[in-house]
Amino acid sequence: MRLVQGDFEREKRYADDPVEMARHWEAQGAQRLHVVDLDGARDGVRTNAAVIARLLKAVRVPVQVGGGIRAIDTARSLLEDGADRVVIGTAAAEQPETLAAWTDELGEHLVVGVDARDGKVATHGWLTATDLDVVSWCETLARQGVKRVVYTDVSRDGLLTGPNVETTRQVANVLRVIGSGGVSSLEHLRALAGAGAEGAIVGTALYEGRLTLQEALAVTC
Repeated sequence: MRLVQGDFEREKRYADDPVEMARHWEAQGAQRLHVVDLDGARDGVRTNAAVIARLLKAVRVPVQVGGGIRAIDTARSLLEDGADRVVIGTAAAEQPETLAAWTDELGEHLVVGVDARDGKVATHGWLTATDLDVVSWCETLARQGVKRVVYTDVSRDGLLTGPNVETTRQVANVLRVIGSGGVSSLEHLRALAGAGAEGAIVGTALYEGRLTLQEALAVTC
């Protein structure tokens, strides 16, 4: 399932079984998968924990998991289940004083999701606005030992209109960044790479056939 601009009333369902879709993308040559428990991101309760556990056991490629991870114990359990990285967003923004503990415990397995509307960080599944400026927040994360973020311009997510390349470039000057939100063409992938992104998350464009995984990999690898 995908959301449009983070709106839970505008969801798009592409398949009934996430595990089978994970196997499909692995078979197509995916080198890494990004999985989000959307219900968990909104509510803070990992409703889809069992499905994600099955997914982690079903594929061999590294999997990055986010959504509803509010405690280090939860992150540790996901890593034990086979996740390669865990993504936190709300927990970092609402409790920045705990970031040192997260980085000490998880190291390179930790990624912070920096989701933004109008240049400000959003939390709780993109539903709650904060006063945190994206680039300033990334500078704070870097000082706390965070090495990598996923930056998503929520206003572009699911619309296929292109990522926010300029802000991605600014974030890339601070720490490692995976670009997300609005990617729908090979040109978008090239633009993110040119902005310094180490990777990109592509969802809707693949599911709707705007580009193939093989084409995307040829551009980015």
